[in-house]
Amino acid sequence: METVIPGPNAPYTTLLYVLIPLLPFLGFLLNGLLNKRLPATVAGLIGSVTVLGSFLISAFLFWSFLHPAAGWALPGTTVHRAYTVELFDWISVASLQIPFGYQIDQLSLIMLLLVTGVGFLIHVYSISYMAHDENVGKFFSFLNLFIFSMLVLVLGSNFVILFIGWEGVGLCSYLLIGFWNTNTSYNNAAKKAFIINRIGDLGFLLGIFLIYLAFNSVQYGEVFQKASLMEFGPYTVGICTAITLLLFVGAMGKSAQLPLYTWLPDAMAGPTPVSALIHAATMVTAGIYMVLRANVLFTLAPQTLEVVGIIGLATAFFAATIGLAQNDIKKVLAYSTVSQLGYMFLALGVMGYSSSLFHVLTHAFFKALLFLGAGSVIHAMSNEQDLRRMGGLRKALPITFFTFLIGCLAISGIPPFSGFFSKDEILSHVYEHNKLMWAVGLFTSFLTAFYMFRLLFLAFFGEFRGTDEQKHHLHESPASMTLPLIVLAILAAVGGFMGAPMLVGKHYLADFLAPIFTYSRRLNPAAFALEPDHGTELMLIGLSVAAGVLGIVLAYVLYVARAERPVADDAPRSAPENLVYHKYYIDELYDALFVKPTMALSRGLYKFVENGVINPITNGFGRAVQGSGYLLRYVQTGAVETYLILMVIGIVLILGLNYGRM
Repeated sequence: METVIPGPNAPYTTLLYVLIPLLPFLGFLLNGLLNKRLPATVAGLIGSVTVLGSFLISAFLFWSFLHPAAGWALPGTTVHRAYTVELFDWISVASLQIPFGYQIDQLSLIMLLLVTGVGFLIHVYSISYMAHDENVGKFFSFLNLFIFSMLVLVLGSNFVILFIGWEGVGLCSYLLIGFWNTNTSYNNAAKKAFIINRIGDLGFLLGIFLIYLAFNSVQYGEVFQKASLMEFGPYTVGICTAITLLLFVGAMGKSAQLPLYTWLPDAMAGPTPVSALIHAATMVTAGIYMVLRANVLFTLAPQTLEVVGIIGLATAFFAATIGLAQNDIKKVLAYSTVSQLGYMFLALGVMGYSSSLFHVLTHAFFKALLFLGAGSVIHAMSNEQDLRRMGGLRKALPITFFTFLIGCLAISGIPPFSGFFSKDEILSHVYEHNKLMWAVGLFTSFLTAFYMFRLLFLAFFGEFRGTDEQKHHLHESPASMTLPLIVLAILAAVGGFMGAPMLVGKHYLADFLAPIFTYSRRLNPAAFALEPDHGTELMLIGLSVAAGVLGIVLAYVLYVARAERPVADDAPRSAPENLVYHKYYIDELYDALFVKPTMALSRGLYKFVENGVINPITNGFGRAVQGSGYLLRYVQTGAVETYLILMVIGIVLILGLNYGRM
């Protein structure tokens, strides 16, 4: 990317760049400091308006980037260049120079619109959803801090600032997953997310160190330009493979890939709007964004790309099988997120960079819609989340049902909904790369359609299976909750047309993002030129749609026509059913391999080292000082004659010693 020196109106553009993350940060401060002093509605408005302000500025910058001649917004730039603004010198140690700067380019603009746009809708939804919580101000404060951290991550002009935002979203996930901190299980889920992400973050941090050692810089522009000039060879491939594998470890933690995925389903402990924000617009997209940002380094490391693709495909399939047997409405959506993230990494692994971001966008639309729709169901069901106790809700919740149906069609890859275009594009790239991987991806698409419509049919069709009290209180959610659902449903329905050249004559998203991948295209033009012929493309589309339709039909037959219902938790199951129902016992395996040994080691160290060695030594020093003080206190008698006698004795001793030396 080429960095452009700002024009004469740079102070105005700098102000806009600063305001994008600053507005949510101000919302965080206001709601955090005033907290319970503010009415719930006011706290919600402060949180929502600040994010809306960031969205409007981002939209204006996006428009200015498309029209560089429009005025002072981006002076001196063209649509093919990045604009970097350095706010101040931050770290300066010998050759290590790290300014605190922001970078605006095609990738950051798309992410800004995604984070602030979807984030704003989730904030509006939360006003009613959290209206009766006693800590509404704290909730919106944390939500604003989450948006702020993600914006810093996206805007940063170097890997260190990206890492600051990266750690920020990790902190906010901990705060929000454990928001209802009187519940021990919720606190455990928050700690689990925090610890697993620390494992990934260590790899990411080591990758940044290695980037500096290899390129003597952490600035995007310098690193990527130097990397693009490197020739393919053992050293280049070796160093880039080491760097990208470490970076990918960070992405595996943040974006929940095997084996570091287990925190994401447990993140359902937080309020439902938090689940929507984590799964759709912020934290889990950070790993995808980082790989896209460093695409030059990954292009120079083909072995890493193979690893990324294989892990992405394995995660997509593995999580989809778990989703088949879950009965908690939010857990089904959580595993669907893990699976869809696998698709995104699969696309990255076959160098379908723009296709991966395309699925990030469409996934944000339909996954935010599905989570908020689930929140509407939970709201109507008096906090009930078990699909076995729902049923027949489409009559009582018509808006929620209709919008949820659109979300299910989109994630199942049914045309013309958004998920069809992005998922089909990914599978097309994979087909050109490896036919076996494509077949597994296609089968996973079938599983996705099945378990999502299983959820839809169990929740909204058949007879109501809840209590009489729940049935009596069934009602559609208020307008502040249904309006975001409608907006997201529209986006989930039509959002795919930004990448539908067969229908609109142009792949707007890929064309817009093309400059981001200039270096990668120059390094490996053959990979970007791989496209199926027209006949093959039609065949792939037909098979993809058929897989989705087959999954829907099978779910209809089982859960509507035959009216089958999931069995109770303690009911007998076959071995394969039991394995999937218990999520392959991965949590139990981790508990046996890591948690219990660590806890046993901690207890042993506490008993034998802390109490047996360290405490006796430190306490011994304390007791020695205390004892000597106890003895010396007898010297202080308060009698003047005693002090005179002691003074005379002291003088005599001093004189005697001096006389002996003469």
